[in-house]
Amino acid sequence: MDTFDVDTAVAGAGVIGIAIARALALAGKDVLLLEKNGLIGEETSARNSEVIHAGIYYDPGSLKAQHCLRGKALLYQFCEERGVPYRRCGKLIVATDDREAGKLTGIADHARANGVDDLTLLEGRDAVAIEPVLTAVAALNSPSTGIIDSHALMLALLGEAEAHGAQTLLSARIIGGELEPDGRVLLEIGGPDPMRLRARSFVNAAGLWATDLTRRIDGMPPAPDLELVKGSYFTLAGKAPFSRLIYPVPRDGGLGVHLTLDLGGQAKFGPDTDWLSDSDPAQIDYGVDESRRAAFAAAIRQYWNGIREEDLLPGYSGVRPKIAGAAYPDFRIMGPDSHGAGPHAFLYGIESPGLTACLSIAEEVAGMLT
Repeated sequence: MDTFDVDTAVAGAGVIGIAIARALALAGKDVLLLEKNGLIGEETSARNSEVIHAGIYYDPGSLKAQHCLRGKALLYQFCEERGVPYRRCGKLIVATDDREAGKLTGIADHARANGVDDLTLLEGRDAVAIEPVLTAVAALNSPSTGIIDSHALMLALLGEAEAHGAQTLLSARIIGGELEPDGRVLLEIGGPDPMRLRARSFVNAAGLWATDLTRRIDGMPPAPDLELVKGSYFTLAGKAPFSRLIYPVPRDGGLGVHLTLDLGGQAKFGPDTDWLSDSDPAQIDYGVDESRRAAFAAAIRQYWNGIREEDLLPGYSGVRPKIAGAAYPDFRIMGPDSHGAGPHAFLYGIESPGLTACLSIAEEVAGMLT
């Protein structure tokens, strides 16, 4: 089996890995992007709400808050300059009774602590004036929330990375490897063209597979356990009744079943929350359980009483990799200063708002390795 040397190997060609490959290539690194699947972004990056998040709910000072705020600004600028389809459509956080209405001020205060200072409180009649079929006693308007074509974003990022010398290998699963005494990483690559790669610098951006990958490479720093959370979406038959995203006031620790839109105007509802008992990503069933339809309809009816159960069609599902052991886990981004194993970076628990944060995360990782 041939062995090839490379300056930097990035594992995982989802939106995070591609953004990191681009940032490193722009910094002058010789980058090889490795993806175990036959296409880029087939997993978490292709199975989400495609929302550009404002940064409202994350813990102040957390990596999620920092990277969401910075990433949102970078992402809107990137889309504008590169022609990536997006729309700054805005979002309403909707209270449907007086108890929920009392929570809106606290949500706005929390958002301001994160640096989100553009939320406005609307009375129910004002919210209904801009979204006539809405049921609401009050709402918060978030004008900086948007939607994006995530696949177009990945293609734009990859094109720019490759224009600056990065190369991409698809169907290139890392089946094992070891950390060598001089700090380089020797990787065994399977697939149709097996080989060995020796990388001076290694980035694990494998998403759902990040912990599994680290544990397959001897000598790497310990990886945290991940818990997998499945979220299903139902799409709406017919025309979308709203022009903005509609989110209920959070309850029971979750954001609730919310309405999002794609750039074609299709409305979709979700995701719900289903903690999977098996943390092996190879065992994920991405099918949508149609028996969840009634519960979706009941949740949606809180803010849109015109929904009919028969208008909800099974859409798709995605799975979020959460770091185990915390109710609201943060991103974990480990660079050379935190693990001492050499010029390598490991990313764990990159769930929402990972899409929004991708350019900011890439900026941080590139700073660690350049």
